[in-house]
Amino acid sequence: MAKKKSAWLKASAVLTYLFLYLPLFIVVLYSFNDSKLNAEWVGFTLDWYTKLFHNQKMLTAAGHSLIIGVVASFFATVFGTLAGIALHKYKLRLLPFLVLTPIAIPELLMGVSLVIFFVIVNQLIGILELGLVTIILSHIAFCIGFVAIVVRARMQGMDESLVEAARDLGASPFQAFRLVTLPVIMPGIIAGALMAFTLSIDDFVITFFTAGAGASTLPLEIYSMIKIAVTPEVNAVSSLLMLLTLALIVIASKVSPSALRGGN
Repeated sequence: MAKKKSAWLKASAVLTYLFLYLPLFIVVLYSFNDSKLNAEWVGFTLDWYTKLFHNQKMLTAAGHSLIIGVVASFFATVFGTLAGIALHKYKLRLLPFLVLTPIAIPELLMGVSLVIFFVIVNQLIGILELGLVTIILSHIAFCIGFVAIVVRARMQGMDESLVEAARDLGASPFQAFRLVTLPVIMPGIIAGALMAFTLSIDDFVITFFTAGAGASTLPLEIYSMIKIAVTPEVNAVSSLLMLLTLALIVIASKVSPSALRGGN
């Protein structure tokens, strides 16, 4: 009986992983397909990657995505770190609601609410038109909660007696934070920053609502391409974006595995 259960568990695991990763493998495989259509495999080629790196619209969109990801992840990391520390130290009922709500609500709802907010602000003061700035502000808003979760998990594994010892030796609260707390939670901060960058560079729904007509990012450009046809060039850029995302996730897990698991 135990052997049958084990066999069923293994079979279910195999089917689950096939369901998750087989489509991704097909996307990568067909990015090397020597055909303008994805109907059948014709032969191996690298031409689609060459054309991709000569596509000015795609390069511009990629540049926008990198700028947005770097700026948004930087500010989200700063505010998210402060929020994570506050969540750990202060047991206020309203604080988790304020910090974690952007994670819990659907992206569609958040995108609609943000675009309404930006339109109202622009009507009042006239300096916040939809574009790269509104995308960055939106990404900061929804990334703060993710960084806060990682930092709070790191804080929970910290020995508070280290801070108390530093204070007993004459350190001010800021010195104790800079010399003791910050180095201990730094792996969690780095992991949170990488996670924020990954979420920002991959985001489509919120970006779609807050981009406006003049700004384009990599996910938006991919969407505009697949409305015509899913060519191997689309597969190529999707494969590179997937590779970047997986690399950042692996780096984050190596930098702070305990923070990502929520353990010590």
